[in-house]
Amino acid sequence: MAGELSAEQVAHVARLARLELSPEESERFAGQLSTILEHVEVVRRLDTTDVPPTSHALDLRNVLRADELRPCLAREDVLAAAPDAEDGRFKVPRILGEAL
Repeated sequence: MAGELSAEQVAHVARLARLELSPEESERFAGQLSTILEHVEVVRRLDTTDVPPTSHALDLRNVLRADELRPCLAREDVLAAAPDAEDGRFKVPRILGEAL
């Protein structure tokens, strides 16, 4: 990297991002962002020619259970547990105003 970020550079980027930073925050973030950019530069210099692209650091397979058809609950049983039902459906409070 070409050197540390200045507080003015951080303040400029913050203005572009519509963030309001105090001068103290700009100063503190300048050091923190410079450290992050140094680490990014170290990673950028690594030889990754034999490293296959990955989307995750660990070799994960589907960690969820497989979808399997199973019998569902009977409509009558489900509606019996509902606070309110009407015409074989859940009855819920109106949220969008009057019906048309």
